[in-house]
Amino acid sequence: MNPIGLISMQYARPFTAEHFHLFRQMRELGYDFVELLVPEPGEIDLAAARRALEDAGLGVVLAARVNLQRNLASDDKDAHRAGIDYLRYTADCANALGATIVGGPLTGNPLVFAGRPPAPVSEDERLKRKERCVVGLKEAGDHAAKAGVVLAVEPLNRFESDVLCTTQQANELLDAVDHPAIKLMLDTFHMHMEEASIAEAIRLGGDRLVHFQANENHRGFPGTGSTDWVAVGRALHEIAYKGPVSLEPFRRNDDRFGVPFAQWRAPHEDESERLAASAAFIKSHLTLTEYRR
Repeated sequence: MNPIGLISMQYARPFTAEHFHLFRQMRELGYDFVELLVPEPGEIDLAAARRALEDAGLGVVLAARVNLQRNLASDDKDAHRAGIDYLRYTADCANALGATIVGGPLTGNPLVFAGRPPAPVSEDERLKRKERCVVGLKEAGDHAAKAGVVLAVEPLNRFESDVLCTTQQANELLDAVDHPAIKLMLDTFHMHMEEASIAEAIRLGGDRLVHFQANENHRGFPGTGSTDWVAVGRALHEIAYKGPVSLEPFRRNDDRFGVPFAQWRAPHEDESERLAASAAFIKSHLTLTEYRR
């Protein structure tokens, strides 16, 4: 059975020592691990966090946070170097916390979260971006491998990345990187926007897939949107995926005009039952499809 996890942003960002008591609550709600944002230097004591995780019986996967200043795709040498160094740092954090996977938009070049609109690029620049990503991932992969960590690149939707948006593009990048410590993660929220078929994209990822985020098309609680979870579960079963599956649901229950999307994240004080139900929902679909051929 795949371990099921919950992202730490469900409760707080940044997630600091004052929130460590929530690890036990996550475990009691039926989650096997927490997807923790890679802490910035000094944000938490890694040894203390590891002890808190172990005391709660909770595993951990890390989610990287890139920006324009640490950006593998950048033509700015300092930003490109900082992007590599950041990925090396994430692997060190993972090792200290007892995690084996760091996932996220590791290629960099964020759009909306960097306040930038999408813009066309020349073919020459596209190829240069790809080469910069390949070079950076190879070096970071060497460091991650020594730490016993896998770095998983995540395709994002067209509003959040203009470098990597689809599983096919990820496969092209991974073919070029050709490194055992560089793998793939997928998120159904982004896949709804960019893939013709989520199930076929999962199959295309195949044995490269090491981390999976199971989210609704509208970021609501699983089962409340248009995702075909039976098809998703069947595809994961067909590729023999045994890795972690994490959730990042929003409550989606405030339809007043002008309420920012950021306010829809579920507060833990009044959504524990729905978070528990979400874990059970995903587990049931992963189990159900094991018997469907």
